[in-house]
Order: sequence, then structure tokens, then C-alpha cells
Amino acid sequence: MSQRFTVTAGDIQGEVNQLFEGDEATPSASDAAAAEGSGRAAPADGEHFIVYLKGDGNPKESSPFINSTDPEKNQQYDGKNMALFEEEMDTIPMVSSLLSSLANYSNLPQGSKEHEEAENNEGSRKKPVQAPRMGTLMGVYLPCLQNILGVILFLRMTWMVGIGGVIEAFIIVLMCCSTTMLTAISMSAIATNGVVPAGGSYYMISRSLGPEFGGAVGICFYLGTTYAGAMYILGCIEILLVYIVPQAAIFKMEGLEGAEAESAMLNNMRIYGTLVLSFMAIVVFVGVKYVNKLALLFLACVICSILAVYAGVIKTAFEPPIFPVCVLGNRTLIWKGFDVCAKVIETENATVTTELWRLFCDSEFLNATCDSYFANNNVTEIQGIPGVMSGTLRENLFGNYMEKGSFIEKLGISAVEEPDSIPTNTNRYVLADITSFFTMLVGIYFPSVTGIMAGSNRSGDLRDAQKSIPVGTILAITTTSIIYMSSVLLFGACIEGTVLRDKFGEAVRGNLVIGTLAWPSPWVIVFGSFFSTCGAGLQSLTGAPRLLQAIARDGIVPFLRVFGHGKANGEPTWALLLTACICESGILIASLDNVAPILSMFFLMCYMFVNLACAVQTLLRTPNWRPRFKFYHWTLSFLGMSLCLSLMFICSWYYAIVAMVIASCIYKYIEFRGAEKEWGDGIRGLSLSAARFALMRLEEGPPHTKNWRPQILVLVSMDSELNAEQPRLLSLTSQLKAGKGLTIVGAALEGTYLENLPQGQQAEQSLRKLMETEKVKGFCQVVISSNMRDATSHLVQAGGLGGLQHNTVLASWPRNWKQAEDHQSWRNFIELVRETTAASKALLVPKNISAFPSNGERFTEGHIDVWWIVHDGGMLMLLPFLLRQHKVWRKCKMRIFTVAQMDDNSIQMKKDLTTFLYHLRIDAAVEVVEMHDSDISAYTYEKTLVMEQRSQILKQINLTKTEREREIQSITDSSRGSIRRKNPAAVTTQLSVTEEPAASSKEEKPEEESVPVSPSQQEQLIHDKSTNPPTPATPQSPTAEAETPGTAVQMTWTEAKCDGEQAKPIGATTPEAIKDFFNMKPEWENLNQSNVRRMHTALRLNEVIIKKSQEAKLVLLNMPGPPKNRSGDENYMEFMEVLTEGLNRVLLVRGGGREVITIYS
Repeated sequence: MSQRFTVTAGDIQGEVNQLFEGDEATPSASDAAAAEGSGRAAPADGEHFIVYLKGDGNPKESSPFINSTDPEKNQQYDGKNMALFEEEMDTIPMVSSLLSSLANYSNLPQGSKEHEEAENNEGSRKKPVQAPRMGTLMGVYLPCLQNILGVILFLRMTWMVGIGGVIEAFIIVLMCCSTTMLTAISMSAIATNGVVPAGGSYYMISRSLGPEFGGAVGICFYLGTTYAGAMYILGCIEILLVYIVPQAAIFKMEGLEGAEAESAMLNNMRIYGTLVLSFMAIVVFVGVKYVNKLALLFLACVICSILAVYAGVIKTAFEPPIFPVCVLGNRTLIWKGFDVCAKVIETENATVTTELWRLFCDSEFLNATCDSYFANNNVTEIQGIPGVMSGTLRENLFGNYMEKGSFIEKLGISAVEEPDSIPTNTNRYVLADITSFFTMLVGIYFPSVTGIMAGSNRSGDLRDAQKSIPVGTILAITTTSIIYMSSVLLFGACIEGTVLRDKFGEAVRGNLVIGTLAWPSPWVIVFGSFFSTCGAGLQSLTGAPRLLQAIARDGIVPFLRVFGHGKANGEPTWALLLTACICESGILIASLDNVAPILSMFFLMCYMFVNLACAVQTLLRTPNWRPRFKFYHWTLSFLGMSLCLSLMFICSWYYAIVAMVIASCIYKYIEFRGAEKEWGDGIRGLSLSAARFALMRLEEGPPHTKNWRPQILVLVSMDSELNAEQPRLLSLTSQLKAGKGLTIVGAALEGTYLENLPQGQQAEQSLRKLMETEKVKGFCQVVISSNMRDATSHLVQAGGLGGLQHNTVLASWPRNWKQAEDHQSWRNFIELVRETTAASKALLVPKNISAFPSNGERFTEGHIDVWWIVHDGGMLMLLPFLLRQHKVWRKCKMRIFTVAQMDDNSIQMKKDLTTFLYHLRIDAAVEVVEMHDSDISAYTYEKTLVMEQRSQILKQINLTKTEREREIQSITDSSRGSIRRKNPAAVTTQLSVTEEPAASSKEEKPEEESVPVSPSQQEQLIHDKSTNPPTPATPQSPTAEAETPGTAVQMTWTEAKCDGEQAKPIGATTPEAIKDFFNMKPEWENLNQSNVRRMHTALRLNEVIIKKSQEAKLVLLNMPGPPKNRSGDENYMEFMEVLTEGLNRVLLVRGGGREVITIYS
């Protein structure tokens, strides 16, 4: 595209140089010389001339889609007018190149590849040969007409009118035609919402409702089309053996009655049907092009047949055709084996018996013994086609349903029957071959209105599909609906009721009933219907394999992939073979009346989902829903869907259930085993709308305790290969969740987002694979931040959406925290504990996670031991219950241990706890462990000393210059504090985060010489601030915050009594205790007494837990919180190690500050 500017000569050089400065050099002297030499004159001052700036006339970047991966098209852009965007030209195309590519776009053949799926770009696409494009008439209207008008109209329409009556037959036709019209409106809206490649309804449904619905309905539509082929072939054989060459029957029916005659007919249908099917399959395999060329000939046969019927109807108004019907009494006789409808005739003054007499009597003489019914009733000849003006319509208005084997009787004629007489010579009468009822008529008739997808199936060959499909399809349905409705009225008005109810025309000398009405000859209809059924069968055998091939090539149904292959020219060989086999199963049924309801089910299900697709897209108002066809509404789609569903159950409720089960099985199979496809379908949009609605509802308030379940955020650390370091974390998650609730698997990476984005994507992919392996259903999230601490914090803060947020964090215990180079991991861990507490989220910390079982392991026996030391809202009892739902832990028994102090009644505690568990409906053994007061051992002091020395070494290693200055200042503050300690009046009561008052403990006693710690103090180690906040009676001194653990000797404990008495502040430790303290070993003198007491508690608890639970498969116990004073963080990790030492699998549990289990229903 060139751009034209008119400028003056004096301005142009400077302006152009300024505009493109830095892009390319201005023309050199040699260029000027070349121009001069070529005869181009330089412009004079003031002259105007035109400059053409060469733009993007032939763009190098011609891909019509962003982020194109075509290497031939991703060439560097060298234009000048788009300099601002030149660095992005490899990913973002220019508008001109986009429009150019779209203008040259052509539909891909048979849905094998699609323009929106980059993963199927296998090699460069060959330029398709442009076939002649068809308009509305040839491309849509006539193919739809040919597919809709078919075998049912010729073979069963008259019988349906005779059995159901004109009124009920008209209702059936109206109902079915309304269904297809509403479906056509929905289909037109979908078909005009963008380009629809070949694949027809399957393509539309799958792209509108997703691969699961698309695959299920696509296969149902394929089965429907295949069984339609069987129905057409059976109709073709019926015309051949009943009306054209009856003598060709292999199993002769002469002289057979009832079941024998029926069996012979069905066997003939099976043999000839198999032969015809084999011949048609060979024709389709060898040359499908001949089938397409013969399509117009077959259509001409259909149209000629229908015109012949209308011509015959007009002729009956003034000259009805002669088709007499012989009636004995009121029973219609088969006109076969006699020529005169009379018992005797008068010839030459003599009475002579007729051939009819001989059929019912044992001799031709008048004194012969005859059938009693024949002897008692007269023979009447009536006109089979009385004509449109005869008033027959009034007689045929109402239905006349019959049982199988009953006589077809002429209404209005009386007959004499002997009571209790058994009918004889039944093979001489026209009998009902099937029990008829209204719903059966609907099932048989509905296939005659199918075929409305023929136009959309050819969308790739249409000149303007978005205009032709709606117009052609709706016109075709209108035309055929008029033909069917008028046929019901005209058949009822022109043909005698007994003839209408005669399915095979036996009363009118074996003629096709609709043929008796035709002009100029019944043979026009016979041969026309024969060729039309042959053509329709060939069309079905041509279309069904291609539909299966399209489904197979989409890859959504794994076991069908083999049917996507074919011959070198794309012909679906394997799909044709499968189609022929399925079609053969329909032919073996051998009855047109039994096959028709089967394919009715499949087509009705397909149409139902077309209507559903349109309704969903309309109601969701997705931005991409912009159909050119405007005459649709979601209410019409819902009405069509309701009609389809109703007709399915009206036709046959058990066939409907079978069809739905088949579709459901395919849906679930695709959901679990099929390929992941993202087609922008409406169900995905529906899911988004439902999710938004549910999230808004969740925002209304926190969940009730009865609805609480752990919504887990799993924090996974990644190794250098960006694989999860602790995959067993996800195994534990799977065992806890059993697929329920929310699971977010989060990982933190260090670095900047822009530089580490590929690593983040790789880590996310690795997490997804691990989640799939461990069968964890949930979401994964990778956060990249400048440091790991912030990244983890971001995950804890920002995980989830709205009301769907995690309430529990699962993180592994830092394994190598004691190593100097890994000091940051335990610091991050302790900060995580603090953050989860601040956010009121539960925390689960599995220790020795590598020893936890995988999902494939099974414990055949063992125990899950719960050490319930402080009440955390019930998490300790809920988690084992959830674990035991999983097959890994199902056979493990649950035991609950609780710790009793000196003053507690152990027997009463056990009784109360058993009652509590009974009300909670949790089956567990209960044991109360008594912990007696004991002196602090020398081992405890030594352990504490080693711990504090290690902490000092870790501090010195990790101190920066600024931190060293702060350490000097803290030592100075420590010495000042020791001076203040000499004045007992200045001592203030204070608490650390782990030294808060307990709910059921006794008042502390002053320390004695050996510095004993009461059992209630042991309990303080595991106390949670969220459950028991400090009482107002024990305020924390502001000066305590600035003091280090080394200055905390003066700290005292206050504990509330069991009866709820307010806690009393206790003074500083007594002088006697201080004196005894300093009489100990010199290296113990400077030990922090708080640390000594905690170490004592950890050792005592560990000793008890080891004694009771060393053989347990899993131990759950309360996790104490870290100290408020961050200087004691190293010691906190040591306390946890001591507490869990010697245990194989430990799950440390920290509640989220709310009740999670209740005794109420």
C-alpha cells in the first residue's frame, strides 16, 4: 500500500531526513547521479511533486494469527512506517497482512485440521484446489430436500394416517416438523457465528459445548446416520421383494401363516439386505465421486414421485382410479388367488362358484362345506380410491389402533360371527402385522423429517455459507413440512380407510398403497421410491464414515484414532468398514418399523444438543457469539430442546434411556481419557458463570463448622532441575483430600519475573505432571520474587480467590536446618509459622516426609496416634478421620492420648473424652497419660547448654556489620537489665508467645533448689495464642520486648485456675531460688531458665510419646508456636527436634483459631 503526499521541493529533504533519521541513510551522491543519468530532472524551487513512501504493500509478516509459529512467515519486518512496532512484528501481524490472509482463507477438508489448532500444523499446508462454489439452491436446499424426503413417506405414511387417523397423524407431523424447524433456527445461528468447516452438526456442537458433549453427540449422530443407512436399505429390499419381484424371495411365503410367514419375510430381508449393503460399501470404497454425481438423479426420482402423487390426487377429483377392495363381512380380503369379488356368478342361466368360493370351501360345488364365517357373511366390493371429493376424510379423521394379528375391518359394515369360534383361513385376510399405538407411530415417522444437516455438512463447498445455510435449510424444512401435512390430509381424503391400514397393499392386488394414488401409473412411485432409497443408503454410507473420521482426527476419543486413517486420497477406509459392520447390525433386525425408532433416538439427541448449544451461547452472551442470523431466541432453543427430549421418551422410553446411557458413557470416557481440547466452548463459559455465582455466594460469610474441610495450600520447594523436592507432600495431600475441596500446590522461585518467567513456566509444568501422577485435583501456582521469604509470603496471602481460599497450609519440615549454609530455610519456616498464625490459617508440618507412604502403599494394620495436649479447634481429631477415608490408612486404628496433670482426675478425663468422641461419631481408643512432677535433670541442662552454644555460633556466622553493632547494644542492655534485677520492685510480669496462661492448670509455685517445673508449665510449651489469649491481669511489660533471651531470667508465669478464677500476678523469682541457681555448675549459671524449662518439657513429652507411640504408623501432635522474641528462633527449632526425636512419621498440627468439628448434626 503506497501513501501519497504532496510537498514542496524546499521542505522535502529536511523533513524526510528528520522523519526517518536512524532508520536508513538518505540517498547518497551516487544515488543522485544515477537518477540524473536516467533522465529524471531535479525539481525547481517552488515546484510540487509527489513522493510515494513505500509501505507494506507485500508484507513479509503475513501470518493472520498472533504468535504464528510458521518459520517461513516469521521474517524480519523491514518497513519504515511502523517503526514503533518493528520489534514486535515477529509476534503481532500487521492489519494488512491479517486481512490478506483471511481473504485467501479456505476451509480445510473434512475437519481433519482446523485453523485455530496450532498443534496440528504438520508440515506446510498445500494450496487447496478451488472447487466450484455452490449457491443456496444447489448447495443447501436440494440436498436437504433429498435427505428429508425418503423411505417413510413412500412406505409408511399412508399406514400411519390409516392407523392414527388424520387428526393424530397431523399432530405427529406438526410436532416433528416443529422440532426440526426450531432446531434449524438454532443451527442457523450457530452456523452463521463464524466459519464452519466440514463436519456439520458434530463440528458445531463440539465447538459450542466442548469436546465431551461434542464427542458424545458426534458419535450418536454417527450411529444415527449409520442406522439410517440400514433403514434405507431395508426399505429398498421391501420395495424390491414386495412390490417389484416378489418371486425373488429365497424363503417362500406361499401358504405360510402367522409367525412362519413373518420369519420367512425377515430372513429374506436379512439376506438381501446384507448383499445390498456389501454392494453399496464396495461402490463407496471404489468411487465415491460416482455417488455424488448420481445424487441429482436420485433427487429427480423423489421429486417426480411426489409430483405424480399430487397429479393423481387432482385426477381423483373427477376420475378416480379403479382399485377395488374385496370385503367378506367386514373383514378385508387379500386380493390374491381370485379375480372376481363374489361367491358365485350367474353365467348362461347357471350359478357358478368363483375362485374365492374355492378358497373358503372344500369343493367348487354349491353344497360344499365352507368356512362358517364365509357362509354367514356376504362379500362386498368397495372402491379403494374413492377420490378427494367423496367425503372419505370424515371417516378417516380418528384413529383405529390394532393388536398384532387382528383383522383389518371396514367400518360401518355389520358382520355375523359365531361366538367362541376360532378364526380359520386367516392367511386369506389382511391382518395387522404389528401392535400399533400413538408413541410407536411417532418413533416410526420421525426419521422422515431428519436430514436437515445436509446443508451445514457441505458448508465448505458453499459460496456464502452464512447466507445459504439458514435460507436453504429453513426453506427445505418449510417445503417438506407442507408436503407432509398436505399428504396427511390428501391421503385421508382420497383413500379408503381399510386400504390406508393395509401396510403392504395386499387388498389392492399387492400394489404400493401410495402408488395407487399416483398418476399416470403406480410404477412411477415404485421405481421412484426404489431409486431414492438406494441413493439415500449410498449417501448415508458416504457421510457416516467421514463423520467418524472427523471425530477420530480430532483425537478426543482415543480408541477411535485408528479410524482417522484412510487411503492416500483421504477416503476413510477403516471408518467405512466399521460403518458397514454397524449397518449390518441394523439389517439383521430386518424390520423397518423396529430400526426407525433407534435412529430417531440418536437424531433427537443430536438435535437436542444443537438447541442446547444455541441457548447456552445466547444466555451466556459470550463476546464471540455474534451470529449473522438474527431470527433466533433462547426461548425458541429451549422449546426445541424440550420437544426433542419429549419426543425421545414418547417414541420409546427404553430406547431413550439406552441412548442417554451410551452418550453418558462416551462423555465420561472423553472426560477421563480423552485429549485435552480448548475450543472456547459454551460449557467452559457456563462453568465460568457458575463459578462466579458460587464465589459470590461464598463471599457472604465464612463456612459453618459442619461444612469446614481443609482447603490446602501445599508449599513445595523446587530443586535445581525445577522438580519438586518432596513429592510425598502431594501423596499426603491426596490422602487427606480424596479429591474433595480446594487444593493449591504452590512453589516459590527466587529472581525477577521477567528474567525467570521460562523457569516459572517449567516449574508449573513439572507441578502439573506431579499432581497428575499423585491424582491431586487442584491448581498449581508458581510465584517468582527477589527472595524466597517474600515469594512464600505472597503465596500464603494471595492464594485462592474470593471465598474460595485456602484455610490450611501444608509445608515440609526443613531437613538440613542445622547446617550453617542452610540457615535461611529455618528462618523462612519460622516466619511461615508466624504468618499462618496471623492469618488464622491452620498449619500442617509433616516431619520425615520421605518416610510417609505413597498412594500405592497399603497399611494392613497399625495405629494413628493423636497426642491431644491443647485444644486447637478439633484439627487433631478431624485429620485422622480424613486420612482413614483413604485406602492407604483405611485399616489403621485411631488412638487418642491426652496428658493429665497431678491434680487432674484421670478416670473422669477418660470418661469425658470417650463421651466427647462418641458424640463426634469418631471411633477411637482413648488413653490418659499422667505426667508427674519431676526435677530437671542434668541432661536437660547439658542439652540446653549445647543448644545455646550452637545458637551463638550460628549468630556469629550470619551477623553482618550492622547486626554486630546491634548485638553489642543488646549486650549493653543486658548488663543494665542485670542491675535492675537487683531491685525486686522494678521487676515486671511478662509473657512470651509460648508462655501464655493455660485454660486448665494450677497456679505456679516458686522454683525450688533444683528448679523444678510444674506439669502445667510443661503444657505451656504447646500453647496456642489463637485459642487462649493472655488475660488482662498479666500485661506484658514494654521493656521486655527489648530484652534478649539472656536477660529473661526474671520472667514469671501466671496461669488461670480450672474454675475460671482470674489469674494473679506473681512476683519475681524468690531470692532463695536465685541463690540455689547460682550454686549450680559454672557453665549452667548463664542459661536462660525459660529455655531450660522448655527443654525439660520437650524431653518429658518425647519420652512419653516414644513409650506409647514408637510403633505407630503416624503420630499427630500439637505444634507449639515460635517465641515472640525473634532472638529465640534457633532454640525453637531445637525444641521441635527434641520433641519429635525417635519418631518415624510425625505430623505437627497447628490450628487456625476456629472450631472445625462439632457434635451437632
